[in-house]
Amino acid sequence: MKKILFIAGLFLLFCAGSYASSKQGQKKEVTMKKALLADKIKGGWAAKTIGCTYGGPVEFLHNGTMIQDYTPIQWSKDRVKHYFDTFPGLYDDIYVDIVFVNVFERLGLEAPADSFAISFANAGFPLWHANQVAKYNIKQGIMPPMSGHWLNNPHADDIDFQIEADFAGLMAPGMPNTSSDFCDRVGHIFTYGDGWYGGVFVGALYSMAFVYDDVETVVKEALKTIPAQSEFYQCVDDVIKWHAQFPDDWKRTWFECQKKWTSEVGCPDGVFAPFDIDAKINSAYVAMGLLYGQKDFFRTIDIAARCGQDSDCNAATAAGILGVVLGYENIPEMWRESLYEVSGLSFAYTDVSLNKLYDLSLGQALKVIKQQGGKVKGDDVVIKLQQPVAVRYEKAFEGHFPVEKRPINGSLKDELKYTFCGNGFVQKGSVLCEDKSYVAKVELYIDGKLVETANLPVANSTSIDDRRVDLFHRYQLEDKEHEVTLKCLNARDDAQIYVGDVLIYASQPRESHLLTK
Repeated sequence: MKKILFIAGLFLLFCAGSYASSKQGQKKEVTMKKALLADKIKGGWAAKTIGCTYGGPVEFLHNGTMIQDYTPIQWSKDRVKHYFDTFPGLYDDIYVDIVFVNVFERLGLEAPADSFAISFANAGFPLWHANQVAKYNIKQGIMPPMSGHWLNNPHADDIDFQIEADFAGLMAPGMPNTSSDFCDRVGHIFTYGDGWYGGVFVGALYSMAFVYDDVETVVKEALKTIPAQSEFYQCVDDVIKWHAQFPDDWKRTWFECQKKWTSEVGCPDGVFAPFDIDAKINSAYVAMGLLYGQKDFFRTIDIAARCGQDSDCNAATAAGILGVVLGYENIPEMWRESLYEVSGLSFAYTDVSLNKLYDLSLGQALKVIKQQGGKVKGDDVVIKLQQPVAVRYEKAFEGHFPVEKRPINGSLKDELKYTFCGNGFVQKGSVLCEDKSYVAKVELYIDGKLVETANLPVANSTSIDDRRVDLFHRYQLEDKEHEVTLKCLNARDDAQIYVGDVLIYASQPRESHLLTK
């Protein structure tokens, strides 16, 4: 009996020791020099700018296909300056970020969501997709979180917040849950569900990049901030598994992603088309760049860009995260030299340069570190580390399956009617007029009932306007035949309200061979 008790006691001591050892293995804090923290923040913004520029020439030229090895992607040390001068809209990945950095600087760490939303909507730069829908919603009085909710934003699952969430991770080094809190406040301005998760994941990637030197660990730890039941989590988790299975073949993983995860549901421009800016697949491309890049700067951005679709954004995000892991001083000179001419120049539509952005983000990171229990002592910074926790579960477009995209291709003067069978629709179109101040007032009737009177501003060729991306949309209707009626209340001879394709949803998927005209 004594022998049994002795063995049992040894077993308990072993278990207790193992538990204590495992707890000790999870660092509770990390100390680094302030200069190293600054170098990593600088590396993040600098590398993001480089990656965005590298993927710029092939943005959206390869949709639904990878960019083959023999296809050159141009690079020279004057490429960043070239885009600063000729196409500053390429850097929407950064100038939208800058809006949020400026709001934090002006109003402090507790700045409310409405302040970010109003500053964003009035910023006066070109926007697309979920960002532009959110801008329209805000200017029509729909504030966050409803401005990004899928019932108000057909682009809620798009990439938009994923490409502009860098600020959250860079100001929360080693604190992914704090980054998630920032993302909750800001990300729901434009997105919901997988679209929001894209930003949460990117923020966590940056946050983890400050404290882990191994990119595989960075990716795995960051993914813990995403609910496991979400498609976003499952998609990126598949990339991690395929990377383990095919460690030397990123193209095999790309094909597996293409087969399983590229059926677009939300974005009306991507349904029934090769175009795909759904956040989960583009985050998968970021993860592929990081995992297969193996901390090599060129290989990381090249793989991310060659995954195709929104190539500049994929490369920008992957580069920014690696830039934090490496630090600015360890980015190869052939890439850093492209920034020397522009580092003091403000990004278009802002008063913030890269040099200023480095300083702003460092100052905000130091404030967050102290707010979350860390310390700044002379040249040393003590960061209280956080174990990543999954944010709440959200799912957009649940119970809605795309079944048809039908060309209406009409011009609305006084009234236009058509019918469809399903539980939702998105009507594409635009308002054109020489008088840019013209705002069409159009009523939407469904089955004879007035459901909305919309203000539809003129669309400019520069994309700097207050346009509505899609003329109308409605979800969660009864799944049956409906009649849509559009009535213009202030038609003008010099204005055209073009009514394009209508995307139709049903409550159940329909087999293609069962579709009838």
